[in-house]
Amino acid sequence: MTLFFFLQLRKPLVEKLRRERINSSIEQLKSLLSPEFLKQQPDSKLEKADILEMTVCVLRRLQQQNQQQRRLLNHINKLQSSSDNNLREADFSLLSSTGQTSITKEKSPVNSAVWRPW
Repeated sequence: MTLFFFLQLRKPLVEKLRRERINSSIEQLKSLLSPEFLKQQPDSKLEKADILEMTVCVLRRLQQQNQQQRRLLNHINKLQSSSDNNLREADFSLLSSTGQTSITKEKSPVNSAVWRPW
């Protein structure tokens, strides 16, 4: 019977601590919200639900910005890698064409007549 009595006394204390944690977290969220959101209702006191809804809006906006930045970085990386590949291909084709012309010049017969207009 003493254990039951102890649990009955402990339950309100645990509940009070839980509510204090919730309230503290909501106050922290309120202080973190940007001023423009808090200016939406300057005369009225913000309810906990208002603070939570505003926090969700801010987090969604940040998440969208993050996704846009990631897409932009991926796009830039793709452009850069394709540009690098194109440069490498151009370098190889330039090298191979100059190499072939120098080789063909070296293999061309020396005794071919040079055309002169006089």
